[in-house]
Amino acid sequence: MDNIDLEVLKTSSQWLAAGLRCELVTVLKTWGSSPRPEGSMLAICEDGRVVGSVSGGCIEDDMIDRARREGLSQKKPAIVTYGVSADEARRFGLPCGGTIELAIEPLTKDSRIDELLQRLQAGELVARRLDLHTGAVTLSTAQPSQGMQVSEAALVTLHGPRWRLLIIGAGQLSRFVAQIAQGMDYAVTVCDPREEYRDSWQVNGVELATGMPDDVVQAMKLDARCAVIALTHDPKLDDLALMEALRSEAFYVGAIGSRLNNQRRRERLAE
Repeated sequence: MDNIDLEVLKTSSQWLAAGLRCELVTVLKTWGSSPRPEGSMLAICEDGRVVGSVSGGCIEDDMIDRARREGLSQKKPAIVTYGVSADEARRFGLPCGGTIELAIEPLTKDSRIDELLQRLQAGELVARRLDLHTGAVTLSTAQPSQGMQVSEAALVTLHGPRWRLLIIGAGQLSRFVAQIAQGMDYAVTVCDPREEYRDSWQVNGVELATGMPDDVVQAMKLDARCAVIALTHDPKLDDLALMEALRSEAFYVGAIGSRLNNQRRRERLAE
């Protein structure tokens, strides 16, 4: 399942291919409360269509209104701030007097959207650098530890494999954890070799793995954008996953259990 940012890029590519003008909008900074985090993206077409989100909706409405009234005539990137005054914050639905700073980039065939999509399709993690003065775009291979970077000269955004979560066990708790993770835009895989648990799984959009946990961990090639949580309460399954995951680059490896079970688990893993 595509995440929101990928949908924004794909739709932008389709609009450009159709000869339509469009702009890419990225959240640079927020002050106070904000409905959308830094790095969130939105694309807007000259006819007022939008995909993605940068706020709770009021800023999008303002952009749509401007696009329909004035068109998209911008030639170079611009930095726009919403919510500077308390009245404006209320008008645009920014909570608690929040302020949001956006980069608005007019897209063209030189924006390298199609090339970016091709590299993402190949599974690459890509840094896209936008020169905020000229609009020139360069693409380079990124490291998982990189994040979005903003300066007076450039905006660098990270695109690529989604954050991934591997859950060991297809029980009831795993269902709730999977739904929470999906809401945070994680790609979720649930591993459970026990058929009786897999058959009752009811969360859509989750990949179900039937192999043994250690084999699944190896096959997923976990990197620094991955987390592993063992929830079966069965040492024969949880320990297999934990032993293999602790050798990986996963940023988080955890398991559920009481203090006593946790101590016993630590002792087993240390053997």
